[in-house]
Amino acid sequence: MFKAMNLDDNKSEKPEQITNIEKVRCLIIGSGPAGYTAAIYAARANLSPVMYEGLEPGGQLTTTTEVENFPGYPQGVTGPVMMEELKVQAQRFGTDIRSGYATKVDFSGSVHKVWIDEKKLIEAETVILATGATAKYLGIDDEKKYAGGGVSACATCDGFFYRGKDVAVVGGGDTAAEEAIYLSGIVNKVYLIVRRNELRASKVMQERVLKVKNIEVLWEHQTKGLTGDGVVEGAILWKKKGTPEEEIVTIKIDGFFLAIGHKPNSDFVKDFLDTDEVGYIKTIPGSSRTNVAGVFACGDVQDSIYRQAVTAAGSGCMAAIDAERYLSEKH
Repeated sequence: MFKAMNLDDNKSEKPEQITNIEKVRCLIIGSGPAGYTAAIYAARANLSPVMYEGLEPGGQLTTTTEVENFPGYPQGVTGPVMMEELKVQAQRFGTDIRSGYATKVDFSGSVHKVWIDEKKLIEAETVILATGATAKYLGIDDEKKYAGGGVSACATCDGFFYRGKDVAVVGGGDTAAEEAIYLSGIVNKVYLIVRRNELRASKVMQERVLKVKNIEVLWEHQTKGLTGDGVVEGAILWKKKGTPEEEIVTIKIDGFFLAIGHKPNSDFVKDFLDTDEVGYIKTIPGSSRTNVAGVFACGDVQDSIYRQAVTAAGSGCMAAIDAERYLSEKH
């Protein structure tokens, strides 16, 4: 996670007052599969990359228990272990990995300026953004209580673990519809928990959901809490909350999937980079290049579609190669 800050903030400490200035060839902001892969490639290309890991070193995968769909791990691996191995590999080739997070940037000149922890200024020839995205949660305590024990924000990542079982998906948009349909081919039954009396999803996705026999849409339901001894075993729901017909409903489930969207961690660069309406950084198709020369984006901060560890790693490779080619052409 990266803190957003405008250049006008913290006026008492203006950029020109900062004396702790460092010049680097390649600065990588953020870790996770995209950042670490970019670091591996950049280091092997002799770009002497400097990485700041951010507030969540390793990214979203550090909150995942088992990862079974990343190539090269036939027996599976835990998210934290995989991220640590990627980090060690990046360090092996000479990446300078540091703690800290980017608070603001200035991409208006030929030298890209990035402030770290509001105290240190990095002047970089190239910047690779791998700050990821943060899944949106409902805000109930049980989401944290059962993190890694039945609560997930990625059906394609974790759905396999619930084959033959009953699960619930929260949300009413296209993402929720897609995740419910995906899970319906793996699990026994999917409860789609929808707060309103209609889906926000596109018409075609609505029709697909309603045709799937093992998806039951719970209209006008909201999640009150989760139950279970260490792992999710059920959900407590409000039906028609706030109306005279309000009642408490319980369902038996083994998995609880949140599909209410993600927020890309891009606020701190929005003044300089093109983003879509949600905040995903726009890249030139077929590359990791942004609208600012020498600034590249990879991983979930620019990917609103796939959001997988393997695709993030692939885009990290692209970013490092693009950065190396940019520097070669520049010099």
